[in-house]
Amino acid sequence: MADPLILALETATACASVALTRGGRAGGQLLAEYSLMPGRSHSRHLLGMAEAIMQACAVDWGDLDAVAVSCGPGSFTGLRVGLAAAKGLAFATGKQLVPVPTLDALAAQMPPVDMPVCALLDARKAQVYAALYHPAGVDAAGLPERLGPYRACAAAALPAEFRKVTLCIGPGLAACDADFLRHPLVRALPAVCGQPRAALVGCCAADMLQRGLAPHDCAPLYLRASQAELGLGERVGETA
Repeated sequence: MADPLILALETATACASVALTRGGRAGGQLLAEYSLMPGRSHSRHLLGMAEAIMQACAVDWGDLDAVAVSCGPGSFTGLRVGLAAAKGLAFATGKQLVPVPTLDALAAQMPPVDMPVCALLDARKAQVYAALYHPAGVDAAGLPERLGPYRACAAAALPAEFRKVTLCIGPGLAACDADFLRHPLVRALPAVCGQPRAALVGCCAADMLQRGLAPHDCAPLYLRASQAELGLGERVGETA
C-alpha cells in the first residue's frame, strides 16, 4: 500500500491529539494535527477533533485507508476512550484499524542520534512505563527497534540497565526524581519535545501497513492491572 492516508488518534496521556497523515516516517506528510490538553475529558472532545481535521483538509471519510490508534501503555481511561472511538470510526468507514504501541510512537519522533533512547510515560504509583530503543534501528514492522520489553517499574531502576549515555524522552520524566535526572548515564529531553503525538501514530501505522505487518488484534496494551481490578481482587480476597 503506497502512502496510505490515515486518521490517527492518541489518548494515552492527558494530552489528546488527532492527526491526518499520508505515508510513513520516511517521506510521509502530516496534513493536519489537533492537540488538546483536556485532562480527563477526552471523550467529550475526541470525535469533534476528528471531524474538524477531516473538514479542514477537505477529506471524505471514504478516502481514508485506515484508522490508527495509540494502544498503550498509558492512562487506562484514556486508552479505553481512544480505542472505542477508533473502533467506531473504523467500523463506520469500513477501514482497517491499526493499533500502535504508545512507547514505539513516542520513540519514533526522535531523529537518529548517537545514543540509545528510553521512552517514558507516567504510570503513577511512583512508577513509569518504559522501553529502550536502538538510536537508529527499525524492526520488521518499520517501528523503532526495541532493545527490551515494555516495562512498568520505578524510574530509579532504569539507569542500572543503561550501558551508555541514554536519551530519555516523554512525559514520564515528570515522575522521575532529581537523582534520576542527575545520573551520569541519563540525558533528559525537555518535556515540550517529548509528548506522544497522533502524527507519529499515523506514520508508524503507515509503515506497518506498507510492510503488511499491521496487527488485527486491537486490545489495549496494559502492563499492570487497573486500580479497579486491584480493588476487585482485594474484595474477592477478603470474602474468600
